[in-house]
Amino acid sequence: MRVSAGFPTLFAVSLLVGAPLASAAPPAPASSHPILGIWKLALPTLRCSETYRFRGDGTTLVTSAEEVSESEFSIPDKPSDKGFYKLEDRIVKDNGKKDCSGEIMQVGTRATNFVRFHPSGGLFLMCTDESMEACIGPFERVEGEEA
Repeated sequence: MRVSAGFPTLFAVSLLVGAPLASAAPPAPASSHPILGIWKLALPTLRCSETYRFRGDGTTLVTSAEEVSESEFSIPDKPSDKGFYKLEDRIVKDNGKKDCSGEIMQVGTRATNFVRFHPSGGLFLMCTDESMEACIGPFERVEGEEA
C-alpha cells in the first residue's frame, strides 16, 4: 500500500518481502468481510490523509495527496489464530503523482501486511507481521459512502 511518513522503512520492508500474488485476479472477498468499505488514515504530522476504498470485487482505490491508484488485493475470510488477516496487494494503476509522503508508487508493486480489527469494526491497524510491534493506524471506517 502507500508509504506513510514516519513509516517509510516499515513499508519499504513490507514491499521488499511481500509474497507474490498469482498473475490472475485474486478471488473476491466474502461480501460480509470487515475490510470492505472506505477507510481513512490520518497523517497529522504531514497534514495529509489517505483514503482506501476496499471493494467487493477484490480491488482497492487509494487516494493520498495527489496520488490516485488502484490495486488488486486478497485477504482470507477469517483471521489467523493470532487475530490477524494477511492482506496481499498489488498496484495495477497509478496516476504517477506524489502521495502524502512525497513518494510515487510504481505499478506492479506488491505488499504483504497484516490487518488487526478493533472489536467495534470501526478501526484497524496495519502491521508488518502478526504482532503489534510495527503497525500504522488507526484506519478509521468512513460511514455513509459507497466504496
